Amino acid sequence: MDSSLLKELQQIVGEQYALSDRASLAVYGYDSTPELESRPGVVLLPACRDEVIRIMGLCAAAGVSVTPRGSGTNLSGGSISHDQGVVIQTSRMNKIIEIDEENLTATVEPGVITSTLHRQVEARGLFYPPDPGSLHISTMGGNVAENSGGLRGLKYGVTADYVMGLETILANGDLLRTGGKVVKDVAGYNLNPLLVSSEGTLGIFTGITVKLIPKPQAKITMLAHFPAMSDAALAVSAIIAAKVIPATLEFLDKVTIKCVEDYAHVGLPLDVDAVLLIEVDGHPVVIAEEAAAVADICQKHRCSFFQTAKNNEEALKLATARRTALSALARLRPTTILEDATVPRSCIAAMLQVIQDAAKKYDVTIGTFGHAGDGNLHPTCLTDERNQDEIKRAHQAFEVIFDAAIAMGGTITGEHGVGLAKKKYLPRLVGESGVRVMRGIKKAFDPQGILNPGKVV
Repeated sequence: MDSSLLKELQQIVGEQYALSDRASLAVYGYDSTPELESRPGVVLLPACRDEVIRIMGLCAAAGVSVTPRGSGTNLSGGSISHDQGVVIQTSRMNKIIEIDEENLTATVEPGVITSTLHRQVEARGLFYPPDPGSLHISTMGGNVAENSGGLRGLKYGVTADYVMGLETILANGDLLRTGGKVVKDVAGYNLNPLLVSSEGTLGIFTGITVKLIPKPQAKITMLAHFPAMSDAALAVSAIIAAKVIPATLEFLDKVTIKCVEDYAHVGLPLDVDAVLLIEVDGHPVVIAEEAAAVADICQKHRCSFFQTAKNNEEALKLATARRTALSALARLRPTTILEDATVPRSCIAAMLQVIQDAAKKYDVTIGTFGHAGDGNLHPTCLTDERNQDEIKRAHQAFEVIFDAAIAMGGTITGEHGVGLAKKKYLPRLVGESGVRVMRGIKKAFDPQGILNPGKVV
């Protein structure tokens, strides 16, 4: 990086918050996506919006690339920087600016950890539903950039469903404010949904206003065991068809069950093909009826054992089985490729068969878990990136999986984003005209192409 530009950037954030030593650049050169890394020129940790504005103004004038970054839990290479570019890391911008109980909103800076917001609003009897698997480390800015989902997505939706207003710094350093606290706003183009899930390619968030809802009064947690994977998948479809919408309807296959039990010792069965973790929440009377309906449906679909948590401690233990799935799988091999093919719920059984067949055909180990209630499955390949032949076979298996998802009317990603890892699949999903429109949007926001270059389109 040019030494004079580096000096100017240091003056904005302070020398201690402009990291350019070899070790720091190595740390910030990768995220949670395997096989991808870079070497940024400098990592900046701004403390406020004005510093981000000044950084972007300088970088735009110099034509230097900028990659926004939260905690680096991204799973599609979205926070991998351009070599010798600038990384803006938002961890110092971590204030919860306001929890507005009259308007049921919270306004936060991008570096706020997701679970921190959960705790703060729940202490006031309120609820922010989006709960990505990395909620204890992921940031709100990253959640918005990737439109993160989570275990509660079936009933409550994803991050985009709660973003009401954004404060975004554009590529040239201009400040753009969109939305706000009002429930209705149809003035001009609706830019909020466009900026949400833009993966850092259209702007850098410095303020986020999200919708809150009343905290559910109660919940019931259940675990159903199934000897056959197909029966578990059919039970999922039957639960939704019965007009029961659980807060959580999660799936673990046999490979994942064994890994989780070896890791967390939560009492999962090792002689079944699949388990469903199910939570219903809301009014105590209503969820009692819903839980009974869920139990009945599971029994009709050859459930071999059905367990209802007796207390909060037991409920937490059951939920841990799902939340530790990735950590448990990652212990087995040096490299874990976690993907998220998503299909209509009616296609879950067929999609699971495709995953099993692809793993067998290409001789790789794939454990599958995920949000079965919304069709978002996470086939996870356990491999070693040092073994080039095995890595090649893993990618061949995923190509079959993604093509099958598209053919079923699904998508290549339900919550992880496109980033670098899935760029080649995007035209297959949206077509050349779709890519052309997206490139036009990118050019309108970022004519120089300096914001998170090389991602998505």
